[in-house]
Amino acid sequence: MSVNTDVATYIDWHDLYELTKPRVVVLIVFTAIVGMFVSVPGWPGAVPLVFGTLGIGLAASSAAVFNHVLDARIDIQMMRTRGRPLPQGKLTQRAALIFASGLCVISMIVLWFIVNPLTAILTFFSLIGYAVIYTVWLKRATPQNIVIGGAAGAAPPILGWTAVTNEVHSGALLLFLIVFVWTPPHFWALAIARKEEYAKVDIPMLPVTHGEAYTRLNILLYTILLALVTIMPYLIGMSGLIYLLTAIVLDVFFLYYAIRMYRDPADKELPMRTFRFSISYLGFLFAAVLIDHYLLFRVSL
Repeated sequence: MSVNTDVATYIDWHDLYELTKPRVVVLIVFTAIVGMFVSVPGWPGAVPLVFGTLGIGLAASSAAVFNHVLDARIDIQMMRTRGRPLPQGKLTQRAALIFASGLCVISMIVLWFIVNPLTAILTFFSLIGYAVIYTVWLKRATPQNIVIGGAAGAAPPILGWTAVTNEVHSGALLLFLIVFVWTPPHFWALAIARKEEYAKVDIPMLPVTHGEAYTRLNILLYTILLALVTIMPYLIGMSGLIYLLTAIVLDVFFLYYAIRMYRDPADKELPMRTFRFSISYLGFLFAAVLIDHYLLFRVSL
């Protein structure tokens, strides 16, 4: 079965929307928005908030569509992805490329002319890092693909911060570090659950090349590292007790899942449960950063 590349006579906008990976983009945009709010003591301003969010969201959506196009021929062979619009022939690759390019151009115009050039440049490099460097090369070149490529996915807090301040701050880099360290245990849990599918399409994910036991050990080690990194915002005075307590609770649960995965490889449902929890983990953690930041600001007043 081949991917349909003929010119489409009808385009369902819902299929275009699905290409943007909206659930992933929502989390990306949320971490960027947190970066915006945390970058200043008070209100970050309507212009960077509205247009920064729009530009970053459109760029993330563009990267997702490019990813769909570049992965269409392997997506059709994987149970998890074969129902996507391109493998199903609901859209042509040409239509998807035009859509992705349009989103990219609009996002760059918005960020460059309305927000600031620095945010536009960093966002563009992030888009290229995910859509091209990771998808085309890293994903197929090394079992450390998700570690190296995770830098692109961890960039949104920096992008949100620069949208408001027009500079890269140490606080933004710390938020970047949290997402960067979170990415491997998050994605490797999914890779274990879909190990056979990745092996079928010759994608060298860690459980395929080094086995599940080694991957489970790495998930545990990265989760321990993540727990240490998430304490740093409190240690440097960037966040207060509300964030610290939330981070500790979330880290305990994540470590619980990681330890169970390491000790109980027979539980075939656990990797997907860990993967789903890791998504909630990041959302709640960044929500705690935001809430704590404004409570600290009000107390300081």
